[in-house]
Amino acid sequence: MPKILAYCVLLILLATQSFAMQATELQSPEVSLKTMIGQMIMVGFRGEGATTARVLLRDIKEHQIGGVILFDKDCLRPQAVRNIISKEQVHDLISALQDVSTIPLFVAIDQEGGRVSRFKPSHGFAGTPSAQKLGELPVSETFAAGEHTGAYLESVGVNMNFAPVLDVNVNPESPVIGAIERSYSADPSKVATYGHAFAQGMARHGIISGYKHFPGHGSSLSDSHKGLPDVTKTWSKDELIPYAELLGKEPLHVLMVGHLYNRKLDADTPTSLSYPVITEVLRDQLGYDGVVVTDDLQMKAITNEYPIDEAAVKAVQAGSDILLAGNNLVYDPQIVCKLVTALTWAVHNGELPIERIRQSYERIMKLKRESGLFVEEALKE
Repeated sequence: MPKILAYCVLLILLATQSFAMQATELQSPEVSLKTMIGQMIMVGFRGEGATTARVLLRDIKEHQIGGVILFDKDCLRPQAVRNIISKEQVHDLISALQDVSTIPLFVAIDQEGGRVSRFKPSHGFAGTPSAQKLGELPVSETFAAGEHTGAYLESVGVNMNFAPVLDVNVNPESPVIGAIERSYSADPSKVATYGHAFAQGMARHGIISGYKHFPGHGSSLSDSHKGLPDVTKTWSKDELIPYAELLGKEPLHVLMVGHLYNRKLDADTPTSLSYPVITEVLRDQLGYDGVVVTDDLQMKAITNEYPIDEAAVKAVQAGSDILLAGNNLVYDPQIVCKLVTALTWAVHNGELPIERIRQSYERIMKLKRESGLFVEEALKE
């Protein structure tokens, strides 16, 4: 057994013993710590079918992970197929993953329209315009684009889309937002209106929206895939307006927190790992009690600053519910084990109260119930 895997197993066993002694602290003591932590992890993977996605199948069975994210391209192997070949193949892949999971999986994708679209015409999927182009058209066109997107996502088994982007187009030259047409408008209220229309369209087909990138990435001068953008001098509270208008309202959604440095909100910590940002601003001030997802924890904005285990614990301490590891910018077949171990050990040594883990687990399960995932699971039996 590889050393890292043996280490993971040992720590999980130790922490599970600790959990058993504290089970009376939980309202549902029959739910294991392992299950709750597993549900807090969403991971990217290599493989386009059951035979090639063996690492992921292992993680679903052993760790009961809560979700997966699909990509078309493998960043480290440009000529290789990642997860997407055709509609039929994606449908079969997702069915195989759901079949081995005891709890229905969130199956997520970035299908914003325009440049950020994992499903492409070459795979048999019709494209939709970018957010910027939709923002130049009547809002009914954005609803139609959302409905069209939702229809083909539903047809293959995807149930969560990390869209619409609610970033305000403060800086049209932002390399990761404005310059690639990911924002609907420079007007925050218009961003809210158009983003809501896209989400409502997708909801017609049962797709959970993923609003992003809180608390606002639209003014950034750099790309968080490559480093930690500092938006202290460019960000304004107006960038919170789309979130204030949409959070907690229909349709069903999650919220993704971006990797940003913003001294106006937290002088010390990136927004995605920040208690003042996620708990004090998002949850307390804006009143959001839904599921919070980190942006990819393997982006250089985080990995240049923190080891992955420390980042994972900080994100949950800050108030996040789902840890996203795309496993594409870098690839680590043990990433799930490392994340599970980090959270388990943090509970064992007192860094994370069990109550905090349970809180995230209950938010996740509530969303899975409300979105009909358990109904679909029952119909398969």
